[in-house]
Amino acid sequence: MKSLLQSIALILIVPAIAFSQVQLDYYLPEGVNYNPDIPTPKEVVGHEVGEWHITHDKLVQYMYALAESSDRVTIQEYARTYENRPLLVLTITSPDNHSSIDQIKSNQSLLRNPERSGNLDLESMPVIVNMGFSVHGNEASGSNASLVSAYHFAAAQGDEIEETLSNTVILLDPSFNPDGLQRFSTWVNMHKSATTVSDPASREFGEVWPGGRTNHYWFDLNRDWMPVVHPESRGRIKMYQEWKPHVLTDHHEMGTNSTFFFQPGIPSRTHPLTPQRNQDLTAAIGEYHADELDEIQSLYYTKESFDDFYYGKGSTYPDIFGTIGILFEQASSRGHAQESEHGVVEFPFGVRNQFRTSLSTVKAANGLRMELHNNMREFYREVQQEASRSSVKAFVIGDTYDSGKNYHFADLMSRHNVELYELAQNLEVGGESFEQGKAWVIPVEQTEYKFIEAMFEQRTEFTDSLFYDVSTWTLPSAFNLPHVELNQRQFDSNLMGDRVESPEKPSGQIVGGRSNYAYAFEWDEYYAPRALYRLQELGVRTQAAFQKFQSVVSTGAKEFNYGTIVVPLGIQDVDEATIFRTMQEVAEEDGVDVYNLRTGLAASGVDLGSPNLNALEKPSIAILVGSGVSNLEAGEVWHQLDQRYKIPITLLEKDRVGRTDLNRYNRLVLVNGRYGDLSESAKADLKSWVRAGGTLIVQKSAVNWAISEGLLNAERVEEESSGNRRIAYEDLSAARGAQGIGGSIFEANLDMTNPLMFGYRNDSMHIFRNSTTFLQITENQAATPLYLTSNPLVSGYISDDNRELIKNTASIMVGSYGSGRVIGFVDNPNFRAFWFGTNKLFANALFFGDQISRSAAN
Repeated sequence: MKSLLQSIALILIVPAIAFSQVQLDYYLPEGVNYNPDIPTPKEVVGHEVGEWHITHDKLVQYMYALAESSDRVTIQEYARTYENRPLLVLTITSPDNHSSIDQIKSNQSLLRNPERSGNLDLESMPVIVNMGFSVHGNEASGSNASLVSAYHFAAAQGDEIEETLSNTVILLDPSFNPDGLQRFSTWVNMHKSATTVSDPASREFGEVWPGGRTNHYWFDLNRDWMPVVHPESRGRIKMYQEWKPHVLTDHHEMGTNSTFFFQPGIPSRTHPLTPQRNQDLTAAIGEYHADELDEIQSLYYTKESFDDFYYGKGSTYPDIFGTIGILFEQASSRGHAQESEHGVVEFPFGVRNQFRTSLSTVKAANGLRMELHNNMREFYREVQQEASRSSVKAFVIGDTYDSGKNYHFADLMSRHNVELYELAQNLEVGGESFEQGKAWVIPVEQTEYKFIEAMFEQRTEFTDSLFYDVSTWTLPSAFNLPHVELNQRQFDSNLMGDRVESPEKPSGQIVGGRSNYAYAFEWDEYYAPRALYRLQELGVRTQAAFQKFQSVVSTGAKEFNYGTIVVPLGIQDVDEATIFRTMQEVAEEDGVDVYNLRTGLAASGVDLGSPNLNALEKPSIAILVGSGVSNLEAGEVWHQLDQRYKIPITLLEKDRVGRTDLNRYNRLVLVNGRYGDLSESAKADLKSWVRAGGTLIVQKSAVNWAISEGLLNAERVEEESSGNRRIAYEDLSAARGAQGIGGSIFEANLDMTNPLMFGYRNDSMHIFRNSTTFLQITENQAATPLYLTSNPLVSGYISDDNRELIKNTASIMVGSYGSGRVIGFVDNPNFRAFWFGTNKLFANALFFGDQISRSAAN
């Protein structure tokens, strides 16, 4: 085979085909006959592949038609999207393999067992190839190529395909992101002309906000392989963990002026925990891709542009489990045919490249079958050896006061096949205290040690300063969970209680039964905001304790912390029986312990009639969306409120602000984005709304906008000039990129008495930052309740210059504007829906922001 280095190319060959005349033969390899009893895509969906963009319903229709007509194909629905679309996997292999599929899966599992893998007859075992298409819905050449791929492997005839399928099990996932694919296909099909229009200015190539890249809640599913927040990912990871394939492909698109990319990517940007053997095999597989693309005269490149660092990405996640993950990136037509600097990029051309690299993947998997078997076996042998040598023997992690976060952490880890156990006895070690049944024990000597290591590591030194995605994701920081490492001396197997394979959502209790005076619950629990809104929606009057107090409950004297929610019965319009039933729901469904308070007289601290128990208003929330707004961050807020807190939120188009009665809302949210295009009347209305008592919550670049509009008083940290440093032309991009913060973790101090910090019991926490906005702590320091420390870096990359600038800067600041409040989040508390540890900061802004004293606002 030709060397990859000889085949790297820099420009796009213009396809020699008019897409309006495309035929199936354009895609298929020469000299292969196909079974006429197997339907072609056109016979089922009504058009040739590439003539129109496939809609998801037709894609599903064709895959089921294949499964019905071919004894090589079975089909399984493994999940449903938020919009109730099915996610499918086709298992394609020989009929003989289908008859013994359970044994094949069992042997594949044994390959990961060092005690038994040596006894396996590797020669007789098929190689497992998982093909996945279009996790970004508007990178549609992948899902369209899945039609041709599925047809080819189901219908091709001859000795070669028979031998291939006897040695291969193909798991074909035609659409990782059905909702995004449907949104995008609708857009480009509705703008297709009978006469080809390739002008990049045409509306066909400019999707309206939010576009088809993301899922229903505007999340990038390619970043969700590790967090497994969404149903698409949860189903896909379940299937992956059941099979642990040898190879997994992830088919994407990139800019129209590009060519075609396949991994390996930039060597210096591979995560250090990924074995070199993984990258060597990726390169060996790449030679097959080169041969296949050479044959059809397509140009490509490798070892540039893309990395293999973040284990939450589709092509990198498999690397920490012994699989070879491979990223493909095709120059996108973003429609049916679009001009580029290299000529017209036609949609069928992109589909063909994706299909042909599907063929080369299967060829490579067969040609390197023994190497791939040995790679999987050796990977887990090495894992066992590394785990046994590790000075850390177990992690203990958990929050005594927050069973909701504990549950979500356990849920995440268990979905990646990690063994974890309930803590069987109270433990104090390393200055941390853990309570029996309220923490998890994770022994390191287990199959998925490498994944555990990747999730717990704090890394601050890197061989490269550029990252395609985040540079760190340390889970204890993301969940704000106390944790310790136990060494050989500290670890005792008696600490391990029952193994937790399928964590159950926690439930609370009503301590003391039905009350005749008042109920109270603390704000620590993750789902306390949902519990509060449940009561407010019912019309129950609620109060929050802005001071601690102690009350005698049925179990004895109990101290209630800042932010405790109190429901006095004597002031209610809702009847007491209904309130009690709701409290039962709060305990059962929200996992919150509710306490019966039999008297308003406190044992110590403030009484229940104190002015320090503030009456709360029910949040009525709108978030500005539309052109210029980060759909990712807007989607994170939408998802947090809709899916977790069950709080309705209005998605308000920016250009409707001046034509909407803002008085129906008492909370407005502006996430990262551009707001300079708001009309003068819209800005005036918004300012009047805040001045009249509204609470404006701004995030990241929206903080800068609020400062420029006089809504928030804050100053930037000024960068000192470092002189004129000469930088070579070829290094300019890297030098500029090295000053960015792609995603790192920092330590911050907090004032636990501030309403924005209610529910936290430690005066320090870890926050996530992926921007370079550095704001000074306000002159009124009470108005900066969360700020970074003097040596804040915990994990991740930051340049030396920025390391100095970020010290002692604000993370959250509060401003007063008339009777209203402006709360500025320099950082994103809802990042990718897996930063559970900072979600409550945002909830506090919604529920308590209006209660912040003017004296604590700048």
